[in-house]
Amino acid sequence: MKKLINHVDNIVDEMLDGMTAAHPNRLRRLEGTTVLVRKDAPVTGKVGIVSGGGSGHEPAHAGYVGPGMLDGAVAGEVFTSPTPDQVFEAIKAVNGGKGVLLVIKNYTGDVMNFEMAAELAEAEGIQVRQVVVNDDVAVEDSSFTSGRRGIAGTVLVHKIAGAKAAEGAALDDVHAVAESVIKNVKSMGMSLSPCTVPAAGKPGFTLGEKEMEIGTGIHGEPGVERTDIKPAAETAEILFHKVFQEMNMQAGDEAAVIINGLGSTPLMELYVFHHAIDRLLKDKDIRVEEAVVGEWMTSLEMAGVSFTMLKLDDTLKKLLDAPSDTVSWKRG
Repeated sequence: MKKLINHVDNIVDEMLDGMTAAHPNRLRRLEGTTVLVRKDAPVTGKVGIVSGGGSGHEPAHAGYVGPGMLDGAVAGEVFTSPTPDQVFEAIKAVNGGKGVLLVIKNYTGDVMNFEMAAELAEAEGIQVRQVVVNDDVAVEDSSFTSGRRGIAGTVLVHKIAGAKAAEGAALDDVHAVAESVIKNVKSMGMSLSPCTVPAAGKPGFTLGEKEMEIGTGIHGEPGVERTDIKPAAETAEILFHKVFQEMNMQAGDEAAVIINGLGSTPLMELYVFHHAIDRLLKDKDIRVEEAVVGEWMTSLEMAGVSFTMLKLDDTLKKLLDAPSDTVSWKRG
C-alpha cells in the first residue's frame, strides 16, 4: 500500500484540519467532532442543509459546504457512516430557525444514523426533513444497501436544494425540490482498477490487467459485468444507454450532465469519455444545459468514471444556474 499518510488512525482527523487550514475563510470545524460547517453558520432565517458519509469520496461532502450549497458536512471514517451524535452536532450547528434538510446517500448505515440524529434533533425542537438519494441504476441491492445506491447524482441535490434554501424558501419547499432532483437524476459507473482502504492495506477487489467492471459502486461494491477493457466510446455507450432507458426523456428535453472521475482517472481521459457521451446526447436530441467534467465524488484512488444525467425543467434549471461559492463548486 502506497499512500501519503502518517497513521491510518489519524487520516480523517488530519484531513479535516487540513481543509480548515487551507480554507479558513470558508470552513469551520466543530471542536471535538468530524463536522465541517460554513464559516458563518448558522445562517438566520435560512433552511440549513447537512450531508455527509464515509470519507474517501472527496471532494464530497465538505467540498460542497458554502453559500448556495451545504451548510454542514459530516465525515465518517473511510467508507464508514458517521455516527448519529456527529450528525446531531451538525444539525444543531446549522439550524438558523427554519429547520434542517438532511441529504443522505442510500447506504444502510448512513440512512440509519442520519435518521437517529434527526430524531434527536426533533426531540430538541428542531424541525428536520430528510431525502435519500438513490441515483445508481446499476444494481437494485448491494452489500451496503437496500435498493439503489446513492452516488454522484447527490452533488446535484446539494446544488439545487442549496440554491432553493438560499432563496429563503421554507423547509417543505426545499425538501420538495430535493425530491424532484432525486426523481429525475440517474447515474452509473465503471472501474478500471480497485482502491485500497487504508485500514485494510490491500485492494477491496481485484481486476486483471485487461479487465474492467461495469456498474461498480463507490466503495468497490460489485457491478453487473466484468469484461475485457473496451474503448472509451463503447464504454460510454454502455453506461449511457443504461441510464437513458431509466429516464423519461424525449427529443428536445434539457439535461445537466456530470462526468465524474473516481479518483485516479486522468482529466484527459474524462474529456475523451465526455466527447463520446456528448455525441450520444446529440443523437437523442437532448440539449445539455450544463456539463461538468472532473472529480466530484471519488472512491479513494480507484480508476474509473461515472456518468450522471439530470432531466431539467425550468425550476431545476434556474436553481442549477444560481450562484454557489464552495471549495469545489463555484457558480455566478
